[in-house]
Amino acid sequence: MTLQLPGRWLLPCPNLSTHFTRCRLSPDPNPNPKFPQTKALSTAASSSSPPPTIQIVGGKPPTWRENGSATANDAGEDEIDWAEMDSDLNYWTRALRPVQWYPGHIAKTEKELKEQLKLMDVVIEVRDARIPLSTTHPQMDLWLGTRRRILVLNREDMISTADRNAWAMYFSKLGTKVVFSNGQLGMGTMKLGRLAKSLAEGVNVKRRAKGLLPRPVRAGIVGYPNVGKSSLINRLLKRRMCPAAPRPGVTRELKWVRFGKDLELLDSPGIIPMRISDQSAAIKLAICDDIGERSYDVSDVAAILVQMLAKLPTVGMKTLQNRYKVDVDGQSGKIFIDKLALRLFNGDVHQAAFRILSDFRKGKFGWVALERPPR
Repeated sequence: MTLQLPGRWLLPCPNLSTHFTRCRLSPDPNPNPKFPQTKALSTAASSSSPPPTIQIVGGKPPTWRENGSATANDAGEDEIDWAEMDSDLNYWTRALRPVQWYPGHIAKTEKELKEQLKLMDVVIEVRDARIPLSTTHPQMDLWLGTRRRILVLNREDMISTADRNAWAMYFSKLGTKVVFSNGQLGMGTMKLGRLAKSLAEGVNVKRRAKGLLPRPVRAGIVGYPNVGKSSLINRLLKRRMCPAAPRPGVTRELKWVRFGKDLELLDSPGIIPMRISDQSAAIKLAICDDIGERSYDVSDVAAILVQMLAKLPTVGMKTLQNRYKVDVDGQSGKIFIDKLALRLFNGDVHQAAFRILSDFRKGKFGWVALERPPR
């Protein structure tokens, strides 16, 4: 049943618990001026609306995918409206507790890093290939100034070829050198070393002109926590020189290491803004494990992940149902997690939510990026 208001359409909501249901008004595709303005009707509709929580809501009716297989009308990943996905994600996060994470060592590291940047010939910024826009510090351009930069999109094995091509084209248009890498397996590391040396080769040309001896090129590796900076260095050096683990906050101090005779690398702890103003980006950081777990509610983040995966053509709701053997008759990620908890974890919602997040982080849903370049 659909309720028509002046110039608006009220989308039908599934028969769910009032704790999880929230509808949004969308523009009337064919407004009819014959309907009068009815203030009482509008007031009644708004007063009966339940409190906002996580729910698939958008400017259009929610586009839930029944399965992840391609069809004649659903053959390409580009069919998803990423602007609508971002709009939905922004709406879902409004009712959540803000995600903020700023360990004490980061403030000290940020101050030291700014000083070390003055000594660097080239800066290597590492980002998570699944969320390249969400894993760059808003002050990074200001800190680097005119220094040469190489952008590394790590975890390329966790995104599709279409995702990779889209980001390669986007950064190429911006004139940014991009290297796709897999820090765990070492893919892209040798190319990164060669590129760093070639971009900074003019350093020793100037030194020779001044009568000075050549020195190794200095490259600083910077980025958000847990994007793979230390793993990248260890693969370049072919030995474990920097502590690395699949969780944020392992590296806590700056450390210079030498790569051959021609390159010196600075490993740095992850740096993150003191306050994350973009909560959509913060949720993506939590989903991808690029921020401390204490900063967010696992069940809330997993519920949003379910709703995002359900809208992606490469995953879809059918894939989630088949994997977890859970039937979903509504549109709420919360309900999905509740049912999974009852089925596998004796009602433990935290364990069910953590399982979904862990499966995504391990690539159990296939090559899935959560961002595409803005148009």
